[in-house]
Amino acid sequence: MSVIRIVRMVAGFVVLASMALGMEASPLFLDVNWLWLAVFIGGNLFQSAFTNICPLEIVLKAGGID
Repeated sequence: MSVIRIVRMVAGFVVLASMALGMEASPLFLDVNWLWLAVFIGGNLFQSAFTNICPLEIVLKAGGID
């Protein structure tokens, strides 16, 4: 699996999980502050579109995943 596919998969999972944990209508609700994680991931994806710098991509490449 390519690095970009892993990055997209992890980002999508983290956003969905943080939304489930942060929205009061969810049966998995813990605290509204979990929504900040979704904001962070979204902001990171946005900046990486312009700078081509993604922390997860750097970690994966250092781990030997192409």
